[in-house]
Amino acid sequence: MESLSIDATARPGGLARLFAWQRLVLVLGVSGLMGILQSPAYPTTPTYNIMGRAMAVGLACLVAFGIFEGWPARLPRWIARWALQIIAVAFVVPWAVLAIYVATTMADMPPFWKDPQRLSGFMLMTVMGLLVAPWVAVAALFRQREIALQSQAQAFALERSELERKALDARLRLLQAQVEPHFLFNTLANVRELVIVQSPQARDVLDSLIAYLRAAVPRLHEPATTLGQELQLVRAYLELMRMRMPDRLQFDIHADRAALELRCPPTTLLTLVENAVRHGIDPSEEGGRIDVRVERWNGRCRVLVTDTGAGLKHPGEGLGTGLAALRERLELVFGRDVVVRLAAMEPRGARAEAEFPAQAEPA
Repeated sequence: MESLSIDATARPGGLARLFAWQRLVLVLGVSGLMGILQSPAYPTTPTYNIMGRAMAVGLACLVAFGIFEGWPARLPRWIARWALQIIAVAFVVPWAVLAIYVATTMADMPPFWKDPQRLSGFMLMTVMGLLVAPWVAVAALFRQREIALQSQAQAFALERSELERKALDARLRLLQAQVEPHFLFNTLANVRELVIVQSPQARDVLDSLIAYLRAAVPRLHEPATTLGQELQLVRAYLELMRMRMPDRLQFDIHADRAALELRCPPTTLLTLVENAVRHGIDPSEEGGRIDVRVERWNGRCRVLVTDTGAGLKHPGEGLGTGLAALRERLELVFGRDVVVRLAAMEPRGARAEAEFPAQAEPA
């Protein structure tokens, strides 16, 4: 009689697999029950004796089932391994019962086939073994198949999850790669303008740009950064822009201390601030002021960038390429629970806002 349980994930080999505790528990349990059911027919024989014989037969079936589970390595096409295992279990039952009765016949006792009571016990145990053992083997095979399918489904689920994670990571890096040239080329274009007009500030601006890039570029390739680090980059960027147009740009930065350790994708704040400079301050002859606010409340983080520049040319047309890419990057990190808004301000200017779950960067 065979166990139904094989750990499809671990699948030990050799004797450890053949005599796995799950198998032994089932075999001994079913065999013991059969022995108890047979015992009323033989009131003069102790119940434990009958149970011991039934358990011995069960262990013999277990060995037969286990041997043909992996041997021979290759079978002819006309027979399936599961069929071979069931045949082996049925075949071993009468021989195991015979061996037990021969082994328990003492020297001064007649052969069991000449003793009507013992012969009856032999026939009853053989018939019950042939009726029960193959069906237990069939149940074990179905259980093994179920476990194998569950294990395979779990493996596929893990593989799919890993592939999805890699796809999201690749998508995030692609979006970051789209952001990096956009920002760098815009900044270099600003330096180029100063060089063309031979501004005395060109050298100072270039030195500031080099210092900024040394701090910023390594972080652009990180999957996530903190708002505190982002604020450092934003301050350096705004200082750089103010050197380029000292009479047209003022700015102020305020952040809750509790928000500094929160995680966000690289260039989150920089995208909002650069958008304000490019579309608000630069097009305006008078320039304007940029205010950056970072707040944390009720498990959320809110980033607000306002400017008093030229304002929106076509209010209500959407976020534009830069802010749409920012929203997608936030969704890749935080899921759908993010908000990116852009609105006009009165009498002029614009307000860009990003909101996402407050999550601390892992240590």
